[in-house]
Amino acid sequence: MAVLAPAAVFSENGGVNASELWKSSKWPFLLGDAMLLAVAWIFIQRAAHPIAPFEIAVASGCVALGAILGCLPFILDYRAAVKAIEAAGLGSVAEKIQNLEKLAAQVSAATNEWTNAQTQAEKTAAFAKEIADNMAAEVRQFTGFMQKMNDSEKVALRLESEKLRRGEAEWLQVLVRILDHVYLLNAAATRSRQPKLVEQISSFQSACRDAARRIGLAPFSPNPDEPFDAQKHRNVDETTAPGDGAVVAETVGAGFTFQGKLLRPALVRVKAPGAEPEELTEPLEEKTDELSLQEPD
Repeated sequence: MAVLAPAAVFSENGGVNASELWKSSKWPFLLGDAMLLAVAWIFIQRAAHPIAPFEIAVASGCVALGAILGCLPFILDYRAAVKAIEAAGLGSVAEKIQNLEKLAAQVSAATNEWTNAQTQAEKTAAFAKEIADNMAAEVRQFTGFMQKMNDSEKVALRLESEKLRRGEAEWLQVLVRILDHVYLLNAAATRSRQPKLVEQISSFQSACRDAARRIGLAPFSPNPDEPFDAQKHRNVDETTAPGDGAVVAETVGAGFTFQGKLLRPALVRVKAPGAEPEELTEPLEEKTDELSLQEPD
C-alpha cells in the first residue's frame, strides 16, 4: 500500500512536493483497519470448527474492508498529489502563455517600430527625390540661362568682330591708298632724274613700307622682265589679254599681301619677251584708284 504514496521526486515542481496541505491524516483509517482485522480474528477464534461458510464470508469481508480502509488514505493522497501536479503544470503553462503574450507584445512593438522606421524612410526618400527634382530643375534653368547668355555673348562678339573687320578693311584701304600715293611719288621722283630727290623719296617709301609690315601689310613690286602671273599681276590694258610668255614691262601700282594672304595684285604693263615697253598714256594715279582690295579673311 505504501507504493501508492507519491515520492519526493515525483513532481518537477518542488513547491508541490514540499506542501503538506494536500496530505490527509492516516491514523483513523489505520485504526479502523486494525479494528476490522481484530474483529475478523475474534470472530474466527470463537467460531465452532469446522468454520461455517457464513463465518468465513464475514471474516473475509472484515479483512477486505480493513484492507480497503488501510489503502484509502494513500489513494486519497495520491489523487490529491496528482491534482496538485496538474494544477502546478497548468500554472507553468499559464506562465509560459503569459511569457508568449509578452513576447508577442514585444514582437508587435518591434513591428510597429519597424513600420514607423519604414514610414520615415519613405518620407525621407520622397523628400530626397523632391530635392533632387528641384536641383534638376534649377540646373535646367541655370543651363538655359547660361545658354542664353552664351548666345547673347556670341551675337555681341559677332557684331564686334564684324565691326573690327569693317574697321580693319577701312584702315587697310586708307593705308593702301597712302602707300599707293607714296609709290607714285617715288615713281615721279625717279622720272625726274634728280638723284637727291630720288634718294629722299626712296628712303621715305622704305620707312612707310617698314611701318606697314609691322601690322602684316607687305607691298610687293614685280621686277622688269619677270614672267606675268595672272594671280599676282594685273594688266593695265584689260582689253588685251597677255600672250603666252608675256613678261612684266613696268610696275604701275604695287601689290599687297596682308598677313601672308594676297590682298591686291600688282598693276603692271606687259610686253612680249625682248620687246620695248610702250609709253603709258593714262595717269598712274587713275590706274591705281581703279584697283579694289580683296576682303581679308
